[in-house]
Amino acid sequence: MDRVALRGLKARGHHGVFPKEREEGQTFIVDLVLGLDTRAAAADDDLTRTVHYGIVAEEVVAVVSGEPVNLIETLAERIAQVCLKHDVVREVEVCVHKPDAPITVPFDDVTVTITRSRV
Repeated sequence: MDRVALRGLKARGHHGVFPKEREEGQTFIVDLVLGLDTRAAAADDDLTRTVHYGIVAEEVVAVVSGEPVNLIETLAERIAQVCLKHDVVREVEVCVHKPDAPITVPFDDVTVTITRSRV
């Protein structure tokens, strides 16, 4: 399986369990690794035979900036489902970063990483 990766997609969202997170929002960062077979696209040099990562990026940002959820696990799942709607995408790894999570000790980042595939 070939891989197409998008790293560091940024969007502002209002996800979290605390009222302040829901009201003020914060920046979320998403990394994606899309699994697909790129041979047909490469052979024909044809964008329609692969995943259009620009469109995927826009869709992911829309999910992050869209309807709030409590957990970044839920957010990651929604992002994975959007990616798998593209016919050529067979699997996806989604990593959601929440660098401004409400934690009272020094930290660099909080992430949730999931992998989903077509069944």
